[in-house]
Amino acid sequence: MFGILKKKLKKAVEAVSKRFERKERIAKSVGKEVEERIEEVAEKPEKVEEVIEKIPEVKPVAEEIKEKIKEAVEEAERKPEEKKSIIKRAVERVVKRVVERRLTAADIEPVLNELVTDLIEADVALETAERIKEDLEKSLVGREIKRGKERELVIDALKQSLLSVLCVPQIELLSLEKKPAVLVFFGFNGSGKTTSIAKCAKWLIENGKSCVFAAADTFRAASIEQLGEHAKRLGVKLIKHKYGADPAAVVYDAVEHAKAKGIDYVLADTAGRVHTNKDLIDEMKKIVRVNKPDLRILVIDSLTGNDAVMQARMFDEIGVDAVIFTKVDVNEKGGAILSVTHELKKPILFLGIGQRYEDLERFDAEKFVEKLLQV
Repeated sequence: MFGILKKKLKKAVEAVSKRFERKERIAKSVGKEVEERIEEVAEKPEKVEEVIEKIPEVKPVAEEIKEKIKEAVEEAERKPEEKKSIIKRAVERVVKRVVERRLTAADIEPVLNELVTDLIEADVALETAERIKEDLEKSLVGREIKRGKERELVIDALKQSLLSVLCVPQIELLSLEKKPAVLVFFGFNGSGKTTSIAKCAKWLIENGKSCVFAAADTFRAASIEQLGEHAKRLGVKLIKHKYGADPAAVVYDAVEHAKAKGIDYVLADTAGRVHTNKDLIDEMKKIVRVNKPDLRILVIDSLTGNDAVMQARMFDEIGVDAVIFTKVDVNEKGGAILSVTHELKKPILFLGIGQRYEDLERFDAEKFVEKLLQV
């Protein structure tokens, strides 16, 4: 599960950690030599190229050193008695960046740019990947760290970034005040919506709650029978009309039944949305308008990758309060979970992790991130 995303994150952790280690190594082994060489350049600035050749670590800033020495020499012509100190200060300012233990933006920019590309390959949307990159820049640039603690710092920075993406107001499904609480499930055909409804019912029943199903998908052939089979297995009442009936009326009847029988939750199935079919869009808006559900739950197949963000945006026209991701157990990428949460700013209720009714896991952001960062 999430193997590809884990590898991409591990790669970034290792790369940034090595940058820290290199800074520490240079600072420790080269610092003294650089200090001595700066004295040499201050004495004889014309030998700057010869000195730079002796210290490979300063070659990346060689041109800047030469330019600063040129400026310093010109300044020193006006203050010949301070020539040595002027040149020394000028070179020190440039070389300091090389022997500094702190990471600069230039140190990690290539690594973070590569991380963005890697995250996109793991189904993380570009906007979300850029957000993570910005978080890491803020956390890591300018940081000084003790030797041996590099990976710990990088992992912590990455953890905080991922958690901030997933940090949205949570919903306590068992604590909804209204009775019956009305839950309407939306999602594309094939997303696992109907099965997710059955799994949610199983979870609610195990937590001492009662349910009724509303077969409001009156569009897709065999949809009512499919939900009816789940209802039979779970011992849940199914409220249904004929195919082609008004879905809003089906949900309404289910709510009235729940009120009469003292049932805690109404779980309503709906037709799989086709974004080019305006009638279906209007149909779902009517379901919401007539029944005023307590939760509008979007069910997304996690294997759809970056299309998950597109789906989230489409369904948010109707309104989304929470998300369920299905087929997570066979998803090696996992980036869509980050992207959809970042896009909608709505919580993930459950992850579908198998075919059985019991294979529904409450989403825990801390647990999810810990799994990703087991590097």
